[in-house]
Amino acid sequence: MTKKRKHQEDFQKVKLKVGKKKPKLENATDTTFKTKAIQIPEQLKEDGVLPTQNRKLNIKDLLSQMHHYSPGIKHNALLGLKDLLSQYPFVIDAHLSNIISEVAAVFTDKDSGVRGAAVHLLQFLASKIRAEQIAPFFPLVSAHLSSAMTHISEGIQEDSLKVLDVLLEAYPALLTDRSIILLKNFVELISHQQLSKRLKSREKLSWMLSVNPNRRVTSQQWRLNVLTRLKKFLQAVVDGSSGIEDEGLQEQKDSPHSVRNPVCISWKVHANNQQHIQLFENGGLQPKINSSFRLRSLVSVMDSAEKGLSSAENLKGFIEIIIPLLIECWIEASPAQSAPILGNLLESESQQLMQQVLSIIHLLWKLTKRHDETYKMELWLRMNYLVDFKHYFMRHFPYSLQETVKHKKKDSCKGNKYCVTSSNSVDHLLLNLTLCDIMVSLASTATLQMDSGWLDMIRKFVTDTLQDGSKLNSKQVNRLLGVTWRLMQIQQSKVATEPLIKAVYTLYQQRNLLFPVRTLLLKFFSRVYQKEDLRTQRIRSRSKVLSRWLAGLPQQLALLGLKNPELSNQLIDIIHSAASRSNKELLQSLQATAARIYDPLEGALVLLPAEAQRRLVQLVYFLPCLPTSLLACLSRCCIMGRMSSDLAAMLIGILHMRSSFAGWKCQVQDNSVNDVDYFSFLFSTLIGFSRQELTDLQGIRGKPHISQTQLSPVRLYLTDLDQFLHHWAVTEMICHSLSTIPSQSQCFDILQTGICKYLVGLVVIPDSTAGSVLCAINKLLDQACILSENLHKFLASCCYSLLYFLLTLDKEDAEHVQKRDMLWGSCISALALLPRLLRLMLQSLQVSRICREELPVVAQLLRLLMQHGQLRSHMITNEFLVQQIIKDIMTLKSGEVQEQWLTDLHYCFNIYLASHPQGPGPINAVY
Repeated sequence: MTKKRKHQEDFQKVKLKVGKKKPKLENATDTTFKTKAIQIPEQLKEDGVLPTQNRKLNIKDLLSQMHHYSPGIKHNALLGLKDLLSQYPFVIDAHLSNIISEVAAVFTDKDSGVRGAAVHLLQFLASKIRAEQIAPFFPLVSAHLSSAMTHISEGIQEDSLKVLDVLLEAYPALLTDRSIILLKNFVELISHQQLSKRLKSREKLSWMLSVNPNRRVTSQQWRLNVLTRLKKFLQAVVDGSSGIEDEGLQEQKDSPHSVRNPVCISWKVHANNQQHIQLFENGGLQPKINSSFRLRSLVSVMDSAEKGLSSAENLKGFIEIIIPLLIECWIEASPAQSAPILGNLLESESQQLMQQVLSIIHLLWKLTKRHDETYKMELWLRMNYLVDFKHYFMRHFPYSLQETVKHKKKDSCKGNKYCVTSSNSVDHLLLNLTLCDIMVSLASTATLQMDSGWLDMIRKFVTDTLQDGSKLNSKQVNRLLGVTWRLMQIQQSKVATEPLIKAVYTLYQQRNLLFPVRTLLLKFFSRVYQKEDLRTQRIRSRSKVLSRWLAGLPQQLALLGLKNPELSNQLIDIIHSAASRSNKELLQSLQATAARIYDPLEGALVLLPAEAQRRLVQLVYFLPCLPTSLLACLSRCCIMGRMSSDLAAMLIGILHMRSSFAGWKCQVQDNSVNDVDYFSFLFSTLIGFSRQELTDLQGIRGKPHISQTQLSPVRLYLTDLDQFLHHWAVTEMICHSLSTIPSQSQCFDILQTGICKYLVGLVVIPDSTAGSVLCAINKLLDQACILSENLHKFLASCCYSLLYFLLTLDKEDAEHVQKRDMLWGSCISALALLPRLLRLMLQSLQVSRICREELPVVAQLLRLLMQHGQLRSHMITNEFLVQQIIKDIMTLKSGEVQEQWLTDLHYCFNIYLASHPQGPGPINAVY
């Protein structure tokens, strides 16, 4: 019993009481814990080197996600890349290699959304990355593009064209460097290889158009998309090649190398051996290099693949492949296949496809003309493709566009939902003109008889289009004139060329033509005229239409004026070219219109820019006759300041060369410039003001425009500084022309008569006119010249008025201070050359008639005259007059405190004149 109880005690159950906690077990696990915050500030900081986008992903994170298997993650990574790079553009330069390689890799991604995002990102990058930056990585981009273009998936092929568009827009030069590979890819997009049936051996494979029913678009639309890109690619190849086009009037790019600027030569600089004269070859602007060595072109050391289409072999190979495919595309889209009933009417999509076909052929034709053996290439093209082109291309020529127009219910065509009508637009013109351009390039003068049939069709189409009167854009007119020029070169007889020129002239006579169109027409006529002028040196048979066009140019220039300066410049260049060739019709028209062109108020000479003014001034040399009215207009143009003083000097020199005083050994043109009219021109230009302007000046009184003194009857009208400087520069040229006339005494008499007739007796005279007259007198005066008394008195009055103006001039008046040296020099030279002039001026200094404020000015003038070396001997001769003037001044100042200016006057007189033995000093006489 005891043992049983012991056994139960070892495993005795604990009885729990209500309200008391359960005791813990000995082997219970303690589950309580404590927590503390852990601070890691370095990990919470943003990476300062790699910025992040809104999802806190940096460039490395986004690029790594590009390798993810999920299309959604790759799509988001591309969007994140665009967001990041737009916010932080500097990241592009730091990670350009990785960005380019990752973006190019998804060109061939299976998901269309990823490819679309890649195209958008590439378009964004193209606007940020320059060509020289991406050039080292472009072979990788091009390789991925080629892989996409030749991919088995239709969607990837379609998106590859979008990538190609971006690269062609941003980096055309880099893309065309791999032209051979990409051209083959273009061919594979629309065709597949097939063993030629004619050749049992596998040496040559032919290509045929492929049809893929799995595409989202029709086969014709797919070919149109591919050919559109091929045309853009070939255009980039043509633009990047260094050849020179010679296809009539083809499209010309505005580049600084296409404009030939004239070489300006300053003979004065050459005469002083300050500048070396550089000879130029063939009248161009390229220096002539005398060397028997010729550098080998870099293209010649490349292999055939690297040369691309610059190699004649590669170009021929591509033409042999692509031309048959293009002809197949043409056959599918031609009217005979699409709508036989409608004849040559085309649907819009067919017209676009045919336009791309012809544009590609036209670009290939351009590339063939870039090679050295152009003639052999043209023969090869004619021999291989002329028959097919005549059969397929010219079969339904000319083509017009078919429109599908949806009519209202009340229309007469109730039964038909669509009614087919012929288009009145000119959108189809480019198709026909491109075809004409291709065909005429295959013809020549030697093959005229064989090609007369289709050439007549083209000639009739071109003539009808030019005479139609439809509004043509510059691109159409450019192509139209190119075909016209080629037709004129093939058949150069007047019977064939005159209708074409007449048709172009009909278009030229239309009003409101666009400026580019008018420019193209002017260039065409100018080129035809130059070509005809070279030919008619042997056979004088000028085109009547061309003569009529030339005769109308001066009148157009007079009407145009400043409305279109660029067009006016082109007209002037053509007129100058024809005038230099002594074209009779143009010179007669220019003579009749000269008064309007050289009108001093509204003529083209004063309205156009400086360069055009220079060309118009040069045209004066070619005028058959220079009547009095025209010389009056030219004189006003010289003195009004609306053209520069240099051009005015050039005009004066040209008129001098046209006069009988130029010293020509041969007889000059009869009655070109009358001697009386020539002197009238020189005198009017020397005066600088018309008779009416001088009359209007007589009513002006008081400052600030008038400078007057009580001792001179001549008052000075103060001109503006710009007008004064312009007049002075013209005066120097006038004096030079007068000095070259052989009979100086007669020339001086004419000048003296003009001054006495038109200037003597005027109360108000411009300061520039007074200075110019003195300058001319100084230039022409010699011992044989005799001055009249009236001219002596007038010049003496002018001298004192000018000297008084200069001595009373305020130093702060910067505008008139610049006149001082020129006017002072003219006055002193005149007083030194004419002793009587100095005596008359001293006699006019009657100080009793002037106010006391003018006495210091007179004293200063006497002091300066006595100090001047050139006048000292004349002042000694007039010592008595000077002494009398000083006495009169002393009399007026008697009883007053002697001022400094009077002391200086006494000192100068004693130093320069009183010491001379001719008479007593004034001080001894006064005191």
